Amino acid sequence: MRDRNRQPQRLGGEGTMTRIARILAARGVDPASAQVHDTPEPIAALEAAEARIPLRYRNAIGDHPQIEAWVRNVASEAVAPSKGARRQVRTGPSLLLVGTTGSGKTHLAYGAVRSLVGAEIGVRWHATTAADMYASLRPRAGVDTERELLALSRCPLLLLDDLGASKTSEWTEEITYRLVNHRYNQMLPTLITTNLAIRDLRQAVGDRVASRLAEMTERIVLAGADRRRGPAA
Repeated sequence: MRDRNRQPQRLGGEGTMTRIARILAARGVDPASAQVHDTPEPIAALEAAEARIPLRYRNAIGDHPQIEAWVRNVASEAVAPSKGARRQVRTGPSLLLVGTTGSGKTHLAYGAVRSLVGAEIGVRWHATTAADMYASLRPRAGVDTERELLALSRCPLLLLDDLGASKTSEWTEEITYRLVNHRYNQMLPTLITTNLAIRDLRQAVGDRVASRLAEMTERIVLAGADRRRGPAA
């Protein structure tokens, strides 16, 4: 018969765990191996990044000296949001990759992203072409395009591909200015590629954008024939 006066025993505590360990040991079970892991092992950061990178650039390598220096500089400025937390990209320098069509700008830009992600720091990043960005930000019913623009502007690392390749208008110039100006003011690392010479880029994006890009970015000029038309392509 159950003793009504018996006091209930508190679960947990050192005594309970010791008894459990003794029972497991008596049954030949290693207590360490009996632990239950209810969360899956994390996917490697680089593998997760590669799943978002276009297939053509999934194995891109940032093997340019200026790219390698940029990765080191951005990584050195990463900070931990709290004690013991992983360092995160917050601010850093930007790059402007300039070259003719097929000179390898996009390949190097994605290589830079892969190198930074693999540098054992946290990196939230987004990549888009200028044309796709304008298309996604055009006002339309049911979409908060202002919120989308703000998300792009605040993203810790942004890759903006083919700036100046789209048809320009006062609206695209305003969008580009708002994006670049925010990232310029907050010193957010940005990778920008363009086919245009600097004088032509100024005409495409406006003086205000060109002026900020000149100050916030280090320029990488790529020369050579169109790789897409070569034997390797």
